[in-house]
Amino acid sequence: MIAINSQDLSAKDAYKLISGTVIPRPIAWITTYNRKKDVVNLAPFSFFSGVAGKAPLVSVSVLRKDNGQMKDTARNLLDTKEGVVHVVSEGLVHQMNQTAASLDADETELANTNLEIVASKFVAVPGLQVAKVRFEVQVYQYVPIKDEHGQIITDMFILKVVEMYFDETVLNQDNHYIDAKALKPVARLAGPQYANLGETYRIMRPK
Repeated sequence: MIAINSQDLSAKDAYKLISGTVIPRPIAWITTYNRKKDVVNLAPFSFFSGVAGKAPLVSVSVLRKDNGQMKDTARNLLDTKEGVVHVVSEGLVHQMNQTAASLDADETELANTNLEIVASKFVAVPGLQVAKVRFEVQVYQYVPIKDEHGQIITDMFILKVVEMYFDETVLNQDNHYIDAKALKPVARLAGPQYANLGETYRIMRPK
């Protein structure tokens, strides 16, 4: 085994090792609203996961820019306390990638796509009509992640899912099971690499 002490690594190299190892990661494609600029922002984030089994909570970590500034999505979530999280399916990956571009706060990433938005029910932020799954969310908890110098390096949000939307091809309404093969979720690996859902198999847990 090759042993590496994290204290001997630059922040960039540590990120490369973590993001290249903690794989595959689901992608949260998030719409938020900038009230000052009257703009809908759309951006993907792969530090994304579920949080609790007894509550509809998900987590999203928004890494700060190299200059330490907060990204638009994080700023909007803190301001409005709401957004819409979408699952990225195979047919959406290239449009998702377009929305990862760095734009000014008064520009919308939607302008670089042909995506249509749809009004939400419980939040003011619109969702993407084409997504097979979308969650209307409200900020449940904000956790600023700081480095050893006390500087915030990541804005972590725990989001409460208040309304869920599923394409009828991916949801079995009788038992609330999701058909992963129909959803065709895209996973993030390291750098510009992504993966599709491959072979699946079942292993029963011991009692």
